[in-house]
Amino acid sequence: IFGKNTHQQVGKIVKEYGFKKVLVHFGGSSAKKSGLLDAVTGSLEAEGIQYVTLGGVQANPTLSKAKEGIELCLKEGVDLVLAVGGGSVIDSSKCIADGAGNPDVDVWTYFRQEAVPARALPVGVILTLSASGSEMSASCVITNEENGFKRGFNSVTHRPLFSICNPELTCTVSKYQTACGTVDIMMHTLERYFSKTRDTELTDRIAEALLKSTVEAGRIADKDPDNYEARAALMGGGSLSHNGLTGCGTGGGDWACHQLEHELGGVYNVTHGAGLAAIWGSWARYVYEVNPERFAQFATNVFDIPCGTDYKETALAGIEAMENFFRSVEMPTSLHELGLDLTDQQIHDLAFKCSFEDTRTIGVFKQLNMRDMEKIYLMAR
Repeated sequence: IFGKNTHQQVGKIVKEYGFKKVLVHFGGSSAKKSGLLDAVTGSLEAEGIQYVTLGGVQANPTLSKAKEGIELCLKEGVDLVLAVGGGSVIDSSKCIADGAGNPDVDVWTYFRQEAVPARALPVGVILTLSASGSEMSASCVITNEENGFKRGFNSVTHRPLFSICNPELTCTVSKYQTACGTVDIMMHTLERYFSKTRDTELTDRIAEALLKSTVEAGRIADKDPDNYEARAALMGGGSLSHNGLTGCGTGGGDWACHQLEHELGGVYNVTHGAGLAAIWGSWARYVYEVNPERFAQFATNVFDIPCGTDYKETALAGIEAMENFFRSVEMPTSLHELGLDLTDQQIHDLAFKCSFEDTRTIGVFKQLNMRDMEKIYLMAR
């Protein structure tokens, strides 16, 4: 449900579905200070919908907060979880919905890939940040702060029942968070774009157009935060980048950068988009020789770099162009710029965790073992 003032319809939408009691889940003080939370609860009250609230979701949503929400839902007889926020709030809401729908199962079991949810409470969304695409995706990522593990899994239970997307609500998002979101949107498309499948011309053109649009809109929003058209392009792009459209025919994609970043987020609590920007260039330079033509196509079709006969040269120019875009919106392109000056031992520990203690590989474009992961972290340092 996309457009100006659409968040004001939430009470009517919830009533039309027949829900009786809602958990309104949100992040920090911004939802209160902006008046958005009052507008949402007021719309519910106007339709006679009961609700309880739970705030306090942080940038990397935690298992403990989700468990607090599960207990609240079960105690209050909630039949809908309404996420008012960005990807962190939405993912926390999805985790709550899984746990409340299956109260006899430890919800972390799902994130360990040891079980799948049999059912879940429905989730609705009022989106306030263009980034994760969680408003249309089947994914959910949660951090277990007791052990520093940041893990995710996909489930049909995670598709929101409805998502209200008003680009106006993102105009107050900070310059830094806007840039982090822009990177996340692009990375969701790039993870699918760099695959081993061939003859995906239609999907490629969709992905490249989305990437070009996001670069343009990201630059505009960085300089002119109140530009509605740029905010709308980012919000629409965020949804399309992670609903599966740009992965049609690609076999699911690579996702190595996300796995590498999840360890940074789990251990050091870095913002997801910034962590992705810090790691992507090193990953790309480590793997591009597997298929330099693919990277050259990216360089030409997204950044308009002429492609000659030397695919490797064009590929490297495209990687540099991507990093230059990150720099233009003040995103880091190294771990040092991210604020992390890691020792060799700390980097080894990240690779050890990411490889599940040297028992798994990640990536599809090029499969990466623990030694490869360590080398990429070192390159990114």
